[in-house]
Amino acid sequence: MADIAWEEDERIIVSPRDNEDAAIVHFPPDRAIVQSLDFLTPVVNDPYSFGRIAAANSLSDIYAVGGEPYTALNIVCFPSKEQPLSVLKEILRGGLDAIREAGAIMCGGHSVEDREMKYGLSVTGVIDPGHYASNSGARPGDRLLLTKPLGTGVLATAIKAEWPNAADLEEELTFWAAKLNKGACQAIHRLGLQGATDITGFGLGGHCLEMARAAGTAMELWSERIPVLESARELAEMGILPEGSHANKHFCSSLVQAGEGVKEILLDLIFDAQTSGGLLLAVPEDRVGEARQVLESQGELAAVVGRVLDRPQAGLHIL
Repeated sequence: MADIAWEEDERIIVSPRDNEDAAIVHFPPDRAIVQSLDFLTPVVNDPYSFGRIAAANSLSDIYAVGGEPYTALNIVCFPSKEQPLSVLKEILRGGLDAIREAGAIMCGGHSVEDREMKYGLSVTGVIDPGHYASNSGARPGDRLLLTKPLGTGVLATAIKAEWPNAADLEEELTFWAAKLNKGACQAIHRLGLQGATDITGFGLGGHCLEMARAAGTAMELWSERIPVLESARELAEMGILPEGSHANKHFCSSLVQAGEGVKEILLDLIFDAQTSGGLLLAVPEDRVGEARQVLESQGELAAVVGRVLDRPQAGLHIL
């Protein structure tokens, strides 16, 4: 890989800085590990921004269960015969900055020659085995809080299509997609929330259905309360939607009931395939105010977008 400033951290015993292929790290007592792996093809043109976004996306799976990212390994596919190594160096620098912001340590990784560029992380986090959130933790009556607006999939599609204002769209996409879900994770910790997920490739609608299936209940979304990037709404109205969003909507159609007044464009955006989206938190109704206060104090969006229904059959109702 490109030159990397290996981390100097007391948690590291041995790492690739010592010419080893494996890393050895100290592990906190009375904690369990949570592991995840994810990587992306580029969604923006700037290499540094792509690195940050891909890393933030990988870290989100750890945050979604209430975990603390602890170590990370780079996963790199790079066309070194077609692209200068300076591009790879910027991607890794963006990823490293996100890892450091998360408080984790970068312990190495692996790269391969590939004609299609890809980057992401294998992340190991630490978590209290008695206190974590999951898809199955949502309970009837819980309110659903969303911490990032929808529409990043639409923006990425427009950027790839070299839309006239692509530079502005890339800046907006980077602002939201490179933003860690670290603050939203604090709400899981402070309130002891049991239900949460991160919104990524299946879109808000698809991930709601995942929660509904796991919890054995149904979900209700309030379409007019869901935050949407205005630029994404405008693009979607012109027909700019990623192929994955159409696939999400079609795949979930048998389990979705939409009210007559729901705008078709909002249905499209509810199933927009997100890149590094926010967390969706299931919060007991009497603690919604407290949750919003925690989120907003961390600089997070705190939109109440629906509720968990007391129905045994999994499904998604959109009003």
